[in-house]
Amino acid sequence: MTLRQIVGECFALFCSLMLGLAAGAVWLLPTVFLHRPLPWLAVLAGWLLGVAIRQWVHGKKWNAALLAALATVVASVYCRVLITTVNISAMTDYGLLDAARTAGLPMLLDFMRLATSKLDIAWAAVGVVVAVVTAMRSPAATARKPG
Repeated sequence: MTLRQIVGECFALFCSLMLGLAAGAVWLLPTVFLHRPLPWLAVLAGWLLGVAIRQWVHGKKWNAALLAALATVVASVYCRVLITTVNISAMTDYGLLDAARTAGLPMLLDFMRLATSKLDIAWAAVGVVVAVVTAMRSPAATARKPG
């Protein structure tokens, strides 16, 4: 493996992590708006991440599937951490960033673990499977105009 390939794979990993964080943040919006957890959105997030990673991040099937699964897990965990932060912020009348900074990552992860149910984990697992299957499929061929 050459240095160029290693850098390319590291950049693909970085892109998939950033896509997972973005998907988790977008997932938070309907959750906060509706005032209830929406764990079934993991399926939609997995599908979108599978399509995005296969189409734009990595062209190889197995690498794209692995990166899509990782991105879906990151999105699920990040959304749960953000929900925990929002709940702490609402209970303490701190701002969102102040609540996150005051609580710290270890406490947020502990509260997230306590608030996560088996159903949430099952929906996240279904989302990972959907991401892997979607990333394994070949990207849709674009139609060319005649002429």
